[in-house]
Amino acid sequence: MKKLIVILVILLLVLSLHNTYAKEVKKMAEGIRWLGHDTFLIQGEKTVITDPFKVSGNYKADVILITHDHFDHCVPEDVKRVQKADSIVVATEDCAKKLSGNVKVVKPGDMLTVHGVEVEAVPAYNTNKDFHPKSKGWVGYIFKVNNKRYYIAGDTDHIPEMKSFKDIDVAFLPVSGTYVMTAQEAVQAAIDIKPKLAIPMHYGAIVGTEADAKAFSDALKGKIEVLILKQEP
Repeated sequence: MKKLIVILVILLLVLSLHNTYAKEVKKMAEGIRWLGHDTFLIQGEKTVITDPFKVSGNYKADVILITHDHFDHCVPEDVKRVQKADSIVVATEDCAKKLSGNVKVVKPGDMLTVHGVEVEAVPAYNTNKDFHPKSKGWVGYIFKVNNKRYYIAGDTDHIPEMKSFKDIDVAFLPVSGTYVMTAQEAVQAAIDIKPKLAIPMHYGAIVGTEADAKAFSDALKGKIEVLILKQEP
């Protein structure tokens, strides 16, 4: 009888911990909307939009983060669509030449605060292909909204610098392969970064499918919580 009581108590504790963790993960995802590809809208005290591409909804951003100069990440028309009069765009130098408005130029290692949002530009590059050379100085971003630290990887492979990214609450990681990490490479990146929540991206528009996102999620079960978002228009 005593053993049965102990087992029941343990089961109740495990269930309670699971429910608490599920609530924490749900809270991590609050204010995040996936608009397709690498385009996310993170809403809090300020609204941040990353790499606007084929944006059809009436979205407006206080801060717009552009990772690099490729056609599916730096799109002047889409940037204008989400810009307000006081929006601040953070972009690499090659992107900035194409954009209008208040544009702040960054390179890997730069840190700045825009509209009260702390932004750090971090490296993003390929290690086993040539689409995104390190020499280009393209970036991902770590930024803070709602007292949470978000990491948008940009187009990158699993790179050594990821081990130095600390206290990441939510990591947006490419999973499609071809131009970026494969799902399995993204799993290793997530294990290095150790976010509280990982969200797959870079599939469904150019290359990759939801199967890549699911493979990423399945491989991280019991290690890191993964959320596959539904694309919004």
